[in-house]
Amino acid sequence: MGLFDRLKKGLARTREKVSAGFRSVLRMGRKIDEETLKRLEDTMLTGDFGPATTAKLMDIVRTGWRGGQIVEEQQVTEFLKNHIISMWPEADRTLHYAASGPTVILVTGINGSGKTTSVAKLAYYLNQQGKKVILGACDTYRAAAVEQLTIWSERIGVKIVRHDQGADPGAVAYDACEAATARQTDVLLIDTAGRLHTQDNLMRELGKIQKVVQRKIPGAPHEVLLVLDATIGQNAVNQARQFSEHVAVSGIILAKLDGSAKGGIVVGIRDQLHVPVKFVGLGETPADIEPFDPATFVEALFAE
Repeated sequence: MGLFDRLKKGLARTREKVSAGFRSVLRMGRKIDEETLKRLEDTMLTGDFGPATTAKLMDIVRTGWRGGQIVEEQQVTEFLKNHIISMWPEADRTLHYAASGPTVILVTGINGSGKTTSVAKLAYYLNQQGKKVILGACDTYRAAAVEQLTIWSERIGVKIVRHDQGADPGAVAYDACEAATARQTDVLLIDTAGRLHTQDNLMRELGKIQKVVQRKIPGAPHEVLLVLDATIGQNAVNQARQFSEHVAVSGIILAKLDGSAKGGIVVGIRDQLHVPVKFVGLGETPADIEPFDPATFVEALFAE
């Protein structure tokens, strides 16, 4: 199954709201009016584009309509699709690799977001791309987190550096950096403790891990990826905003997109936070992760 088909399948619940809503509102050959645009706005809100992003997109549609770029209702969808695609520059969405030595990627997020599973999926994806990957199991607070990641490492065939539950995450990060350097690893993926912005002790631990990898590997961490649960919709935007106040989030892994009816959140995250979605999770298996491609996403979102 190609990326379009996988995304189309994964976005099925969102598409039921967005694409079907657009088709019910926009009729071939019919002229646009304010009533049409109001109904279109309501449709976008049900797909969880978010109030602010929806208002901004509708302003763009109105400007296009009043400027004569859009005349008939059937032109609105293509106009919107083209604009949404343009929101993601190519360079924004690619992983940033170190010029030499291991690339260090910290992965954070709250418990229940799909964080540890997303770490494993990303490791599998990078391994399939020919990268030599090591996992650092720094989520030593959550019960069974280290064991969970260890099981994943065995399934996908990548090495893991781990200590026992309750160990110092900074010490695990130190050992993981040592191992990644000694083994000439391409990518070190570090799973950090699931945390909320209100958990000061865990936020301090994240800062400590960052300092450890900065000292051990020049330029590290090269990416800080935040895992968000697509099923929580606008709450994901709030969550990302809160994390960004504490760490320099460079990209988003949007997990559980296949179970969400709120896929419009992808657009809201980009618009409201200026942080790119870099990967999307579309299922339960190691292979169920894809680099985010805006053109394919938009086509899948609006497909019939």
